[in-house]
Amino acid sequence: MNVKSQLSTLKAYTPGKTTDEVKREYQLDKIVKLASNENPYSCSPNVLKAISQTDTLAIYPDGAAVKLKEAVAEHLEIDQAKLIFSSGLDELIQIISRAVLIPESNTVMASETFSQYRHHAIIEGAEAREIPLREGVHDLDKMAAVIDENTKLVWICNPNNPTGTYVPKQELIDFLDKVPNDVLVVVDEAYYEYVTINDYPQTIPLLDEYENLLVMRTFSKAYGLAGIRVGYGVANPALINKLDVVRLPFNTSTLAQTAAIAALEDPEFIEECVIINTNELQKYYQFFDQQKISYYPSQTNFIFLRLNESSIENMFQQLLEKGWIVRKFPNGIRITVGTEQENEELLNVLKEVIPKI
Repeated sequence: MNVKSQLSTLKAYTPGKTTDEVKREYQLDKIVKLASNENPYSCSPNVLKAISQTDTLAIYPDGAAVKLKEAVAEHLEIDQAKLIFSSGLDELIQIISRAVLIPESNTVMASETFSQYRHHAIIEGAEAREIPLREGVHDLDKMAAVIDENTKLVWICNPNNPTGTYVPKQELIDFLDKVPNDVLVVVDEAYYEYVTINDYPQTIPLLDEYENLLVMRTFSKAYGLAGIRVGYGVANPALINKLDVVRLPFNTSTLAQTAAIAALEDPEFIEECVIINTNELQKYYQFFDQQKISYYPSQTNFIFLRLNESSIENMFQQLLEKGWIVRKFPNGIRITVGTEQENEELLNVLKEVIPKI
């Protein structure tokens, strides 16, 4: 069977082990998964109520997501024509890559960031130019330096996954001023709601000044709707119209649209989750400072530990055998901030694990 030759260089996305798999393998009764940055407090009760009252599952969803578009536009105080919806941000990344990238073109990104940017570039036959992070943060100066006449797309994950770090407002503006108008800059703000730092850029107002800017956000993280799959992009209407050509006709389900609208109607839920998350992060900082474990201060609902290769595998395996699923990377381990009880229990486990790594 003939398929694109570049597919042989890629692997399908492999999620971490399920809780049931870990239970069976290590004969455990209790598993805590802190690997995928899900909201440990689930979603707003509004969402569950709205879903339970949905009785139109036998018919196709609204392909234009009209009611959801109205709700998000009101929430962001923008024109509805600036919005496109997707089945999580993974699909929007695919839509953008398919619409923009061609063979012989290139796309610029960090080397330690969300893997799907590179993945879809390769599928489209484009070159992925990956620039190492600078102390865990996007090195925008070096990213700007590699943009050339074949560059079509730049990805900035802000806050960055997996490090939790962020690009400050002025650095982003300075970068946007350097980028040619025909190069699309996508700022992935999947963790936007968790940000508490003062100099984080508010990108939605920048859309009026930079027509080559697209902002991505999602309901999967702070809103607790990862299992429903709904994300969205915000950009100038002309670009949105072109991306809509690539979007599948019914890509967000009736349940997804219903859930997202209901989630927006409960801002208090988000506020409470963010306060708890911020307080719990401080507990992690204090603990790892005491243990002399290096980490990146986070503007997300996870913390990234900076470890050497042997310590990464050692810590990951020890935690797994004790029933704690975290996410390992070549240069560290990412731990999702769980509930207050989960975090307290994990810190006690780590007291046993760290001396052994």
